[in-house]
Parts: sequence; structure tokens; C-alpha cells
Amino acid sequence: MTVENNGPLPGSGTNRVPLSRQRRGVLQYLRGRSAPVTASGLAQVCALHVNTVREHLDALVDDGLAVRERSNPSGRGRPAFRYRARPPQESPAREYAGLAAVLAAQIARSSTDPRRDALAAGEHWGRVLTAGQTPTTDPQEARTRLLDLLDEIGFAPEADAQARQVRLPYCPFVETAREHPGVVCGVHEGLARAALTALGAAPQDVELLPFAEPDACRLHLGMTERSGGEDADEPPAPAGTPEAHR
Repeated sequence: MTVENNGPLPGSGTNRVPLSRQRRGVLQYLRGRSAPVTASGLAQVCALHVNTVREHLDALVDDGLAVRERSNPSGRGRPAFRYRARPPQESPAREYAGLAAVLAAQIARSSTDPRRDALAAGEHWGRVLTAGQTPTTDPQEARTRLLDLLDEIGFAPEADAQARQVRLPYCPFVETAREHPGVVCGVHEGLARAALTALGAAPQDVELLPFAEPDACRLHLGMTERSGGEDADEPPAPAGTPEAHR
């Protein structure tokens, strides 16, 4: 598989509340700057009020996604704050990202079937994460519980009303996924498969589409049920207009 776009933003793998669309846009603008920028400078390119941009920047700093630093003194008055995006290697999860990179490279280099082994590893991870949980007889509840699990890991999923079509705008291991997509994305698909099986009494299909959008991956859950059943007459949600799953 060839990665042709940037895909999701790095995810922290914490219980951080997913970023709003506007705050995520501010972060994307910030990532596109080659040097630290002031809130007023960023407000001009974002077409937002400077106070709104400053609020988003402060929240990004609190989330560990941006860095705030003082400008060099120049003239009277206190130097303004400047902001820069925090590189993935500086994130709190960098040790785990480094381990993921090593393991993905090892699988890609030594396995005769990297995707098969990646799926198996992900399925094992999914069973570990859901061990001891009581499965539900409601397929939609099972899908929603899977999205909650993915949210805890750091994917910040956004889903349609039935939790079937899901955008993954963040990825805890996106840098490694760009280098070894068949392995890392296979692990994540295996995780979703096993977790959904453990969380629900009825089997449901899972399909992960890595880097399906310029800024997100796509996850399809239980879509074959549309051939008959509760949601058979409901059209799929438009690709660009997902609803938050919570």
C-alpha cells in the first residue's frame, strides 16, 4: 500500500476530549507554519477573531499538541507569546510510538505475510483490552462501545447515527503507519475486529480504509446488516459529514 496523503493527526492515546472541527483547523494551520506564530498572526490566516484563536491555542498547549513561548524583547511592553505545533517525537507518547516503529519494522522485515501477522497481533490486543467485559445483544451498542475504546486509545472517532461509518481523524502511531501502513493499519483493523466480536453477541464485519481521506482514515462497521434488518432502508452518511459518536 502506498500512502498518498498526510492522513490523521497524531493522537495522544489519552482520555483527552476530541478536538472540535474549528480547533482542529487551528492546529492544522499551526502545523503548516515553518516558524512560531502569534495568536494575531494566526487569526489572520484562520479568519477567526484573535480571542477565539488564543482560546484554541491555549487548549492545544494544555493538550500537549502545541508549545507556547515568549518572543524576543523588542521595544516597550511585554513580548508577545508565540506558538508552534509540537512535533510527534516530542509528544508524551513518543516512547510508545518508538516501540511501535521498531515492532512494525520487524514484522515488515521478517514476516512472510506481514498483514496476516499484523491482524493477528491486533486481534490479540483487542481481546486483551476487552477481557472481562460482558457482551451486549444490541449490535449498535457493541459498535458504540468499540468507538469508546478507540477514543480512549487516541483515535477520536467520529461516527454516523448508527455507529457504522466512522472517521478516524487521529492516530496514536500515524508516523509509523505512513512508513509501514500494511502492518500498523493491519494491527488497528485486527484490534477493531476482535474488540467488536468480544463486545457484541452477534458477529459484525469490520473494514478499515487507511488514509482514505486527506486528514482521516475510515472504519466501516457492520455494513452487511444493511441487506436486511433494522437499518436496511437508511442510506449511508455522506463521507464528509460524520456526526460525533457521543
